[in-house]
Amino acid sequence: SSRFDRNLCFNFLSLHLNEGIDMIVKTKKYKLESGTYIKLAFWGVLKQQWWVAFIVVALCCGYFLIPNIWWFIGTGIALVIYLLFWLIQFAGVTQLEQTKMLFEKLSYEINSQQVLIKLNSKQGMPIKWDQVKRASIGKNHILLSVNKAQLIHLPHKIFNSDNERKFVESILKRKGLV
Repeated sequence: SSRFDRNLCFNFLSLHLNEGIDMIVKTKKYKLESGTYIKLAFWGVLKQQWWVAFIVVALCCGYFLIPNIWWFIGTGIALVIYLLFWLIQFAGVTQLEQTKMLFEKLSYEINSQQVLIKLNSKQGMPIKWDQVKRASIGKNHILLSVNKAQLIHLPHKIFNSDNERKFVESILKRKGLV
């Protein structure tokens, strides 16, 4: 019995040590809606450029140097233009021919070396993990950011099991992305 438990433990450990090499998570097909993309990309840029809030506060502090309501009005206009700039950028990405593939029904094959984005069984695009700049794990999704405009949104519903989702999360932790 003790020998059996030891062998079972060894097999379990070797399976988990090698799963990064052998295991491939194959997801269900998923279509990223343009509204979801715009929202995720916009919030991602705001989180990344949080320091812009300090510029807004600094400009508003100009009121203490020269008391005038135009400090607030001008800063407000600049902030609205800044936010509209990013919204227009991301809305434009959804219309470009080059990024059309991002908004088609795709499936993903994920392992410890790469994320393979598959349009069908013959067409796909590999993305190595070193190309992924950031990742975040939300309540109901995993988000991979390749750059400001290219996102890979993986809702939990596209994984075939919780174990597959947890495996992807463990890859992200090992790669230092979350």
